[in-house]
Amino acid sequence: MRITQYTQGQACWVELASHDWLGAQAFYHALFGWNTVEMPIPMGHFSLFNLQGDDLGAMYQIPQSESQTPSHWRIYFAVKDIDASIAAILAAGGQLHIGPHVVGDAGVMAQVSDIEGARFALWQAKHHSGSRRQGEENTLCWVELACREPSHEADFYTKVFPWTSVSSHVPGIDYTEWQTEGQSIGGMMQIMSEWGEVAAHWMPYFRVADCDDIAAKAQALGAQLCVPPSDIPNVGRFAVIADAQGATFAIIHLAHNENE
Repeated sequence: MRITQYTQGQACWVELASHDWLGAQAFYHALFGWNTVEMPIPMGHFSLFNLQGDDLGAMYQIPQSESQTPSHWRIYFAVKDIDASIAAILAAGGQLHIGPHVVGDAGVMAQVSDIEGARFALWQAKHHSGSRRQGEENTLCWVELACREPSHEADFYTKVFPWTSVSSHVPGIDYTEWQTEGQSIGGMMQIMSEWGEVAAHWMPYFRVADCDDIAAKAQALGAQLCVPPSDIPNVGRFAVIADAQGATFAIIHLAHNENE
């Protein structure tokens, strides 16, 4: 689905921070067919991911001065007033880490974190609303928060965004869906003990035609499977992957077309 604008609190963009800029380009091109367009910046490397000419997200090279920072994906949420959103985050117990910064005539961004330290970003659009496609094959279709105290996080995010938290019946786990204007836009689950000392985090899901095929392709490209292809009854089949640089994301084959 092509998108020209986003409402308050919708996931509107994803950004990859990688230690191997060229390697990441090759990995995601081979896996999803994404192309990259390099954008000139004063220092380092910054590229846009696109599919058939439509922007999907971005990627940048982690500078050597931040060599201890692991490769990672960051999710951006659309806001109408970035200063008001930052104020709401701070009032609810979150933190501001970067910004707000003006990004040319595209928009204004800031990087923040919630009460458990899970980082995400805010985007107030000017001339660039965000990802031009979502919900299609090889594009973003879902975002998910993994945390220690879901009830506390639900209180935080419903103060920050116009979200409601709705319990979802997923066998074996307590799962929460984030909804805005009656539409499910993401989810939340509690970090399981078998995951070990995993910090709270947001993770993007990319829709694929065949979960097993893409998972196998990712492994052949040097990725690791954190969660092998697994079925979610009445939802689809998913896997969690750490790319060749260690950045974690999920893929999912949906059992039903969300437009049906």
